[in-house]
Amino acid sequence: MKRILLLLISLAIFGCKGDKSNDMEKSSEPKTDSIMDEDIIPDSIMGEEKVDFTVEEANKLAELPLGCINTEYPNKLGQTLENAEAMGEPKELHPAFYGCFDWHSSVHAHWSLVSLLKQFPDLEKKEQIKETLKKSLSAENIKAEVDYFKRPQSDSYERTYGWAWLLKLSEELQTWNDPLAEELAQNLQPLTDLVVERFMEFLPKLNYPIRVGEHENTAFALSFAYDYAEAVKNQELMELISKRAKDFYLKDDNCPVSWEPGGFDFLSPCLEEVDIMQKILPKNAFNLWIQDFMPELTQEDFSMEVGEVSDRTDGKLVHLDGLNFSRAWVFYHLANKYPEDFKHLETLANEHIAYSFPNLMEDSYEGGHWLGIFAIYALKQSRAGE
Repeated sequence: MKRILLLLISLAIFGCKGDKSNDMEKSSEPKTDSIMDEDIIPDSIMGEEKVDFTVEEANKLAELPLGCINTEYPNKLGQTLENAEAMGEPKELHPAFYGCFDWHSSVHAHWSLVSLLKQFPDLEKKEQIKETLKKSLSAENIKAEVDYFKRPQSDSYERTYGWAWLLKLSEELQTWNDPLAEELAQNLQPLTDLVVERFMEFLPKLNYPIRVGEHENTAFALSFAYDYAEAVKNQELMELISKRAKDFYLKDDNCPVSWEPGGFDFLSPCLEEVDIMQKILPKNAFNLWIQDFMPELTQEDFSMEVGEVSDRTDGKLVHLDGLNFSRAWVFYHLANKYPEDFKHLETLANEHIAYSFPNLMEDSYEGGHWLGIFAIYALKQSRAGE
């Protein structure tokens, strides 16, 4: 009976924006040990669980993307070669996003610098950050990125993880009231439009969602793309994402959360699904859905052990630090949007961040080039409820 009611509610509100309580904000050799470990560990977690995201921590976290955006090697290109002429140096192929080991990591490194500047306008290295962004996100560089995506063998390049982060970068620029942001968003727009077009073409053809804890996770991509569509009022993209999320997930029951985490996970398959559904369903429908899908989340004594990393020099095993940050941001989303039902998840989010945050500067380059960005996104969500 509950499922029938949920389906009726969902059909009745298809295309409706729902009752969102959180409005979109308007508002050389690589080295990862340039900052001493004790410098990156704020006093707030030396005996407490919550990491206070202050300008001091923002200054330290900014060093991570600044340290990799212009670092060309090591590099994982991930390209399909149509011929010998398609080969090239990373900076030649991707003049905007060649650093930070791979394309998507470079994209979210740029996002993190924009996000930090928006949240903390008085960062110590704000001028260096602005110059870095202007140099990378020039109109000429973005044109070259578009040309790469239009290569015959690049239709699926960075699908869908890199696409999602590109839209997150665009969203961050377009919701930042700053002349620099306006300039950079305009430069980025041709690539943004191309990625939106790719989403619009691909999602109707995807018959089954990809339910893994790594890059291909469909729910993660839908969630980030929905944020972008909502921010820029792209109703067509919002409706497509909402429809596909319902197609994929509305009938899901009893997510096997006890199977998580997988050894290489940096996303939670169960929680990423929760994240997109809380965005597209109104409160009453979401409440019914969560009771079928993951009812334990509503219990005040719900617990989930952090993902434990055994070797932070292993680029795959260190994914579990990323899992802790991505779980945390989903917990914060729920606690901020529906505090009457999910406020207790803040404590769990804090625990996950507190486990992995002190290790950001200990990682090899395999972890250091991206984990700070996940931390920044999770900490941003922790501040959203203040």
